[in-house]
Amino acid sequence: MHTPLDFLQKKFYKNTVEDWLIAFGIIVLTILLARVIYWLFSKALKKFTKNTTSEVDDLILSKIDTPVILGIILIGFRFAIEQLTFSRAVENYLQRGFVFMTALAGTWFLTRIARVLIEQYFKKNAQTDPSPHDMQMIGLANRATVIILWLIGIVWGLNNAGFDVGALIAGLGIGGIALALAAQDTVKNIIGGIIVFLDKPFYVGDVVKVKDIEGAVVYTGIRSTRIRTGAGRLITIPNAQFTDSAIENITLEPSKRIVLYLGLVYETPIEKIDEAIEILRDIAANTKAINLQKPIIFLEKFNQSSIDINFTYYIRKQSEIHDAQTEVNKQILKRFADAGLDFAYPTQTSYSKEIAAPNKDVAK
Repeated sequence: MHTPLDFLQKKFYKNTVEDWLIAFGIIVLTILLARVIYWLFSKALKKFTKNTTSEVDDLILSKIDTPVILGIILIGFRFAIEQLTFSRAVENYLQRGFVFMTALAGTWFLTRIARVLIEQYFKKNAQTDPSPHDMQMIGLANRATVIILWLIGIVWGLNNAGFDVGALIAGLGIGGIALALAAQDTVKNIIGGIIVFLDKPFYVGDVVKVKDIEGAVVYTGIRSTRIRTGAGRLITIPNAQFTDSAIENITLEPSKRIVLYLGLVYETPIEKIDEAIEILRDIAANTKAINLQKPIIFLEKFNQSSIDINFTYYIRKQSEIHDAQTEVNKQILKRFADAGLDFAYPTQTSYSKEIAAPNKDVAK
């Protein structure tokens, strides 16, 4: 007579149902216990780190939770697999997979620690010598470290898993050459990013102009830089453009030059033009936002419908440009109106001449 327990003794792929259930239960139990195990382990470590003055150990402890949990799960998975019987080929692949995944988990663990150490190093330097360049260097150092560690981890994992990495790379052959040709632009952008970090033509937060694009730098990476324009649009510029284009750092200019053309009507007497120039000089001398650098004020040209006065002045670097321009323009409007100086509109004067009709009597 068959009982329900007899089903547990049936074999599937060289293992009984009972063996499969035990292995599956070990994996599930390991997943459930991984968080508890790490919590107990971290709780014990936190008591130790409280007695230290450095915050690095606390940060490392908060960053390595996921890799540690993954490592515990891999151990449970390995123990569960050992409860089963497989063919030599399958066991070989499982062994390779376990070694490779262990290498990846270890690499993940190391990258988390490396990023904490890098951020703390630049944070410590920023306390003694604050510089916006530190934020860029943190990003670059983090990315470079992560890429290098992952490359080493993958190569080490494949090599220890029994794969011939040298033969694998050689086997890429023509495909690798084609990939290298296709990645030329990417390499150019990476080189451009390195040049930007070394030359430091701008920092995050600076307002720059590259070709026809002007805006504030919000992010600088290895491959590209993001600039937010005055209209609020986010533009991504490949770093290769910085190697063959002029970069205008507007933030570093000592003052902002404003060129203003004031068109007066042609009926303005010469004395009034002199008065207009004196008014502009007085505005430049008594406006706090304007730099002490001498303004340029002169009668520049005779336009089609106006006499144009060139008023070039410089706004102090620390002043708000748009507020300063508004203040100056309001003063010009008020004082020109008080002085009876009229601005010209686009006008056109037409002249007509009457021609007398011929005398009929004279014609006879």
